[in-house]
Amino acid sequence: MNIQIFGKSKSFDTKKAERWFKERRIKFQSIDLVRYGMSGKEFDAVLRAVGGIDNLIDWESKSPEVTLMKYMDDNRAKEDKVFDLPELMKAPVVRNGREATVGFRPEIWETWK
Repeated sequence: MNIQIFGKSKSFDTKKAERWFKERRIKFQSIDLVRYGMSGKEFDAVLRAVGGIDNLIDWESKSPEVTLMKYMDDNRAKEDKVFDLPELMKAPVVRNGREATVGFRPEIWETWK
């Protein structure tokens, strides 16, 4: 397994995900989502794995950008905005090759080999 955890430093779910992998002695790479973001290829792979941009956006955020995106019909414009402002993503984003999850999802991580 090649686990990457894209998280936010103040995110409780990011800390829970890191602890979940540590407890099982599964090595992972932790990446600060706000500071470093994702590469274009990583972002596209995550979008495909999670089922689209609407599943990646943190809709509960108080950010004015998220409020605006609620009224946007153009998914490409949403993708561009989230790629440029990774703090708008729900955290953590956990990748294992071509598979990815958003949020704390141990029931899915258990199935990864």
